[in-house]
Amino acid sequence: MRDVRPTDRDRLPPGQVQTRKWPVLHSGSVPSVDPATWRFRVWGAVESPYELTWDEFGRLPREEVLCDIHCVTQWSRYDNVFSGVPVHALLARARPTAAARFVLVHAEPDFTTNLPLADLDREGNLLATHHQGEALAAEHGGPVRLLVPALYFWKSAKWVTGFELLEEDWPGFWEQNGYHMRGDPWAEERFGRPDPVRMRRGKR
Repeated sequence: MRDVRPTDRDRLPPGQVQTRKWPVLHSGSVPSVDPATWRFRVWGAVESPYELTWDEFGRLPREEVLCDIHCVTQWSRYDNVFSGVPVHALLARARPTAAARFVLVHAEPDFTTNLPLADLDREGNLLATHHQGEALAAEHGGPVRLLVPALYFWKSAKWVTGFELLEEDWPGFWEQNGYHMRGDPWAEERFGRPDPVRMRRGKR
């Protein structure tokens, strides 16, 4: 198991409150994701774009990660065990181009969030299918969600369907609606500047 809990600083970021619960937060209703028709794509600024079915995804090597998670709404939950497919391996398979610097994460039903490629392509990030040994419930992003423990949890998009690698940064759903473009909990990057560069409409 890979332990990515911080050891060089306080585990609780500023402005956060620790909770044992896992609150359910999302925009709109919970989508119905059918594994028989689910597809995961990696495309854009890559040399080898590809697509996986649920069965193909299920045969990939898996990893367990022990981490803390931090929501922008000010709750933090310690000692979570997630399991799934390492993001690093998925990106390496696609071979990002030298110009690729950002990623727009796509998810059901029409959700997006953006991350710097350097934040997405780090050890401990998963496409997670299980939490504490149980399959992820739909309300928590099942059958598969992104896990990026180093950033606020809205960046760990539920119901993931793909990574679009980009040369420029484009805001996703919450970023278009005022959330920060990066979302570092220890820097309290909760909200972005209300200027036309950060708030322009992103790729659809």
